[in-house]
Amino acid sequence: MLTVNNLSLQFGKRILFEDVNIKFTQGNCYGVIGANGAGKSTFLKIISGDIDPTGGSISLKPDNRMAVLKQNHFEFEEEQVLNTVIMGHREMYDIMIEKDAIYMDPDATEADGLRAADLEDKFGQMGGWTSESDAAELLSQMGIREDLHYKLVKELSGPEKVKVLLAQALFGSPDLLVLDEPTNDLDAQTISWLADFLAGFPNTVIVVSHDRYFLDMVCTHIVDIDFSKIRLFSGNYTFWYESSELLTKQLSDKNKKIAQKRKELQEFVARFSANASKSRQATSRKKALEKLTLEDLQPSSRKYPYIQFNPERAPGGQILEVENLSAHSATGELLFENVSFSMNKGDKIGVVGSNSAAITAFFEVMAGEKEPTTGKINYGQTITMDYLPNENEAYFAGANDMNLVDWLRQFSEEKDEQFIRGFLGRMLFSGDEVHKKSSVLSGGEKVRCMLSKVMLSHPNFVLLDEPTNHLDLESITALNNALRDFEGNLIMASHDYKLMNTAANRILEIGPDGFADRLLTFEDYLARKREEAEAAALALA
Repeated sequence: MLTVNNLSLQFGKRILFEDVNIKFTQGNCYGVIGANGAGKSTFLKIISGDIDPTGGSISLKPDNRMAVLKQNHFEFEEEQVLNTVIMGHREMYDIMIEKDAIYMDPDATEADGLRAADLEDKFGQMGGWTSESDAAELLSQMGIREDLHYKLVKELSGPEKVKVLLAQALFGSPDLLVLDEPTNDLDAQTISWLADFLAGFPNTVIVVSHDRYFLDMVCTHIVDIDFSKIRLFSGNYTFWYESSELLTKQLSDKNKKIAQKRKELQEFVARFSANASKSRQATSRKKALEKLTLEDLQPSSRKYPYIQFNPERAPGGQILEVENLSAHSATGELLFENVSFSMNKGDKIGVVGSNSAAITAFFEVMAGEKEPTTGKINYGQTITMDYLPNENEAYFAGANDMNLVDWLRQFSEEKDEQFIRGFLGRMLFSGDEVHKKSSVLSGGEKVRCMLSKVMLSHPNFVLLDEPTNHLDLESITALNNALRDFEGNLIMASHDYKLMNTAANRILEIGPDGFADRLLTFEDYLARKREEAEAAALALA
């Protein structure tokens, strides 16, 4: 169990949070949420001991072990993959290294032998005798092939390194597991596996994630950071979100009625207080007015951008025909081949695959920014297409001296500054923020600018390559609603499960290993993949 006592953190005059008192108990998973900058990751760093609080304390139950997901993907470059996972239980790993060194020392003394025997006993009690097989099983479940287990970490790809570090945190069933954005760079199958793993995890989990599906799958409680306070709620993310929305609406409606009553009383007092015949009635109403107080309804500090795609014209009967499409990388590596499909009115396609470079290349080819090796792409005559790329630096690199108004004006038929400022305001750039230079924009701000660009073109067909990258939960929710309600066609790739499952009605699987077109929802597609994997495993057995 982890106990937080009167915790506070302050940077200069800015208070991130204060007077925080929470107990994190065994068997529960706590999802930490809050607006960008609220202090989610900072709170986890205090828990893990990387940052000292301004006041208060954190206490972990004696003999409990904490494991933290490492964010430095290059920390273990020279280590063997299997050993890197076992390092997640540092005490066990150190014992293993010490006892093995004694066994390998030809000059070991009798005292060294006794020391090795003592270490062996401790190692066994910790589960060390099965440590290699346990680590190997974790890696295999995450899709890290057995032939990679004895390679150095530096020989792995980026996504593979992420899985190794995650396996390191999970290894040995720690008493407290602290995870900051564990689903970043994970494929859908691994995210689903991790959700199942944590749902059955017997100890305590504290997690920060922008993946709403993942939070819903694993969380028993929500820890909300807002208004410099940290409050604990039972239930998963969707339960918290819907309850919060309902409560806010109820309180708002109640206050509107109170405000209306106050207005009526004020008008009565002003009109009749000087009228002698009604002075008593006016006095009683004045007293009622003095007693009437508006409840202090404190709206959340979270803000949702206004995202809506309004096609200038509806798509016609012919949408898109793709025939025998293939592409190679600059070094000649095959990225995908034999991609052929057609789209009908109402089709919204989600693209999946194990090779992120292949998926990005597919979007670049579809957007006309990269020449395919083979194949044809024919959009219908009524189609007006726009593209939101995974990497958007090219749109900002030459505009370092442009403020946001001038940057967005490039992509708008309406050039009036008030119109542009109003549009930016709906995308959460208000006041002096519209004068920001593109060189100082954060990743999330750049994505909101790119979404603004797309909205201003009024397309009836959109290509979206990882549109949720760098966005907070509120922006992801707004984008999800917009794409779900979009009356045109779309092709998108995203690691956000809920976005893929609610906005796409068809799945394309693309990569060097082949192409598949599935007329399924994302959830049904993943279920089919699991069935196929289980059938293949049974066939091998």
